Amino acid sequence: MTRARQLFDRIRARRTQLGLAIRVTVAATAAYAIATALHLLLPLWAVLTSLIVTQMSVGRSLKATRDYMLGTIGGALYGGAIAILLPYSSEAGLLGLLVLSVAPLAFIAAINPSLSAATVTAVIVLLVPTLHHADPLTSAIDRVSEVGVGAVTGLLVSFLVLPSRAVRQIRASAAVLLELIADALAELLAGLTRGRDNDALHRIQDGIGTAMVNLNAIGSEAERERAARLSSGPDTGPLLRTILRLRHDVVMIGRATVVPLPVEVQLRLAAPLSEVSTVIARFLRSAAGALREGAGAPPIHPVHVALQHYAEAVASVRQDGLIRGHPSDTAERFFALGFSLEQMHQNLGDLDRVVGEWSEASTDKTARVAE
Repeated sequence: MTRARQLFDRIRARRTQLGLAIRVTVAATAAYAIATALHLLLPLWAVLTSLIVTQMSVGRSLKATRDYMLGTIGGALYGGAIAILLPYSSEAGLLGLLVLSVAPLAFIAAINPSLSAATVTAVIVLLVPTLHHADPLTSAIDRVSEVGVGAVTGLLVSFLVLPSRAVRQIRASAAVLLELIADALAELLAGLTRGRDNDALHRIQDGIGTAMVNLNAIGSEAERERAARLSSGPDTGPLLRTILRLRHDVVMIGRATVVPLPVEVQLRLAAPLSEVSTVIARFLRSAAGALREGAGAPPIHPVHVALQHYAEAVASVRQDGLIRGHPSDTAERFFALGFSLEQMHQNLGDLDRVVGEWSEASTDKTARVAE
């Protein structure tokens, strides 16, 4: 029973990926069946297009469909025009047309990667007639029809078969990022007693940077869904901006903790810094859990208290002149740490508000479903 439960939990943890696998399978099968029923020349392109446009979320599927269709139509028009207006009668002529077709479209795709399908489409429109003895206009129409069938099929499957909304994914991604920030903060503040080399600092920061890129991508997809009225929920901007500012706070704290503080300062700040590290990390992890579950924001009062204790300890250190006589870079790191923690304090307040907004949105949605 325990093993079955563990297996179920593992599958549940990967339900987004499992849903994508099912959608891709359904889209490919349906695209082939429809293309065959319509007697399209190359059902292969309908199937491949359905695979391309069926993405992890509805928002990403919308973008993939738009980009692929624009590229396909543009490439078909350009490739068909080249083939019709510049007829050829030899292999050398075909080679020249191929260069004329590929070069400008490849340049455009390099500037705007969303139009990368145009180059492939132009080549297909130009070369397929040589294999099937068709005219360029028919080749262009066939290509657009095949891609259109695949795109529409993939998009409909994304809407109808286990649809995955980016708004739900952004909760999970933001939660992971907050947990990474919590882990990094605890490790960085611990470095005030032992220092840290740049390689270790980069290792801590790299994981957060990668997760931030992923979160921004999902945020764009969520906003695309909201604009198309495919999903509801709070504006993703405040959440993304708040987490980005927290990431910047961690970067600043990391720079201030590369070299340990003087021993006498460590002794005075050890207890308040330990409290700050524990309380803020706990708050970030609780906020991550609240985002995942749509629960209320965790209490932020302990954060206020811990940072007040630290501020009092810093004031005592300054009053007693423990920083005097040390190199200027030591004083800079000391004051930079205090400034960074104060900035993080403000940003944690914003996080408390934003998590509350997402919790209210989840509650409102549940209430509407119940009604």
